[in-house]
Amino acid sequence: MKKTAMTFLAALILLSGCSENAVQADEITETEETKETDSRNEYAGKTVTGQVTAVSGNTAEIVPGQMVYDSGTISGNMETDMPGSGMPGGNSQSGPAGGMPGKNGQDKPDGQPPEKPGGEHGADFPGNMPEGIFVATGDAITVETETELSAGDYVEIVFAADGSVESISPAGVHTAGRPGGGSSEVTQGTSANTIIEDGSYSSEIYVSTGDDENALRVDGAEVTLNGITVRKDAGSSSNAENGDFYGVNAALLATNGADVTIVNADISSDARNGNGVFSYGGGTTVTISDSTIRTKADNSGGIQTTGGGTTIASRLTVETEGNSSAAIRSDRGGGTVIVDGGTYTSSGLNSPAVYSTADITVRNAELTAVNSEALVIEGKNSIMLENCDVSGNMSTQGASSDINIHNVMIYQSMSGDADVGTSSFSMTGGSLVSGSGDMFFITNTSAVVYLSNVKLTNSSGNLMTITGNNASHGWGTAGANGAHVEMTAEDQVLEGDIVVDTISGLDLTLAGSSSFSGSIVITDNEEGGSSPDAGVHVTVEKDSVWTLTGDCVISTLDNSGTISYNGYTITLADGTILK
Repeated sequence: MKKTAMTFLAALILLSGCSENAVQADEITETEETKETDSRNEYAGKTVTGQVTAVSGNTAEIVPGQMVYDSGTISGNMETDMPGSGMPGGNSQSGPAGGMPGKNGQDKPDGQPPEKPGGEHGADFPGNMPEGIFVATGDAITVETETELSAGDYVEIVFAADGSVESISPAGVHTAGRPGGGSSEVTQGTSANTIIEDGSYSSEIYVSTGDDENALRVDGAEVTLNGITVRKDAGSSSNAENGDFYGVNAALLATNGADVTIVNADISSDARNGNGVFSYGGGTTVTISDSTIRTKADNSGGIQTTGGGTTIASRLTVETEGNSSAAIRSDRGGGTVIVDGGTYTSSGLNSPAVYSTADITVRNAELTAVNSEALVIEGKNSIMLENCDVSGNMSTQGASSDINIHNVMIYQSMSGDADVGTSSFSMTGGSLVSGSGDMFFITNTSAVVYLSNVKLTNSSGNLMTITGNNASHGWGTAGANGAHVEMTAEDQVLEGDIVVDTISGLDLTLAGSSSFSGSIVITDNEEGGSSPDAGVHVTVEKDSVWTLTGDCVISTLDNSGTISYNGYTITLADGTILK
């Protein structure tokens, strides 16, 4: 089911049982119009999860609710929260942050899709709606949609600040364009042109206008493509997750162990859910150089890697225009992505330059997100940057902007598309520019962050915010979904404040000849949560300097360098005040 913006048509309709007495859209009364206004106020700025109970033509009824399991416990309020530690199979002790089901040290998927969505947890993830009894918690919302919906579907509705419906997507999908939900069955649709035999092809033109159709598919073959043109001119995708996960509707799809070398290609896609170049599955490798990739519609990344595939890209020009369309993108099952040189630009909302559910390395490249955060890592995955110039400018219109405005986001969505575990972000050389919000926002995961000789420019916000979240997007359980970060700055200049809440932790090391000008403060978790693992531990090594710009509250300090207090104080957990 595609993520499609909705037009809010009608009122809240009081349901009895399964909406058997629902009023049709053409029978709206003045009283119901009043209900519509009330509903806009009630849900304005919120994300609501519910179930489609009826569909008539282009009109669908969706009932907000929550799932009751066999144990009799209710896992979260789907209007404000999603299942976390209360989920069957969840274990708040085994994950790095409370409320996150642990993976017990298991590695990421090996390229084969899990037997059921979400890997070993399967239905335990919120997007997969584990078996239980759905209990309505509010009146039905009636919407008009151009997308096909079916009774029984679980969906997530994002309401704009004015109360109108901004978007609708499968429950568990991170509506900021992050992957989620979806089928476990590998479905790749059809292809207008398929290569199944080894060989070399030059100056060919491959075109598709069909639904669920690739313009070119390389299936299991070892192929060299030189000077080709690939155009996905039209054709819709019947299921966004199959497009995100398996390559349905992509312009060029390599699959089934294919080994594809592409040089001097011109690849374009005008179709929704039409990724440019897609590498799917363990053993599949796409090596592409000196080529241009452009996508225009929503949910259409530039280069996409999933299911354990490999993409090696050199000197590309990649431009994406649609929403939820990262220039360098990965999804369920991850893989390996290596990029050297080129420019990678995303212009849409919720479209970072790089979105990682894989191991992604980028060197000597320019990465720009015009209306989104620059970089996102989900779960047990990584981004490593060397000598890259990176900039982001996250819009307040983004679907997750109600949680935080930021430039680099590291989190766990709980959708099942990324293993729970430690995220890794490393950047050496180059520049990182934030046009809005915090430079780093880390929530609902553990993370290792390394910075060395990076020129950081932050127009506003904190240097780093490490906190829980209100779980309105399903990112763990409110009050138990903090983050734990090990950050090393080596020969690095840092400026700005760091905020850590009472369910999160930070181990900060200033190494080499680093300098940090800013304050660090431990704040109360907004949901009232606390954790025995929370706290801030700062190590200042010889030749490094910390210059305070405000009073600081931390747990411990190991100082072998220099601290310039500037009239401010550091308060330690044991009550010691340093000044």
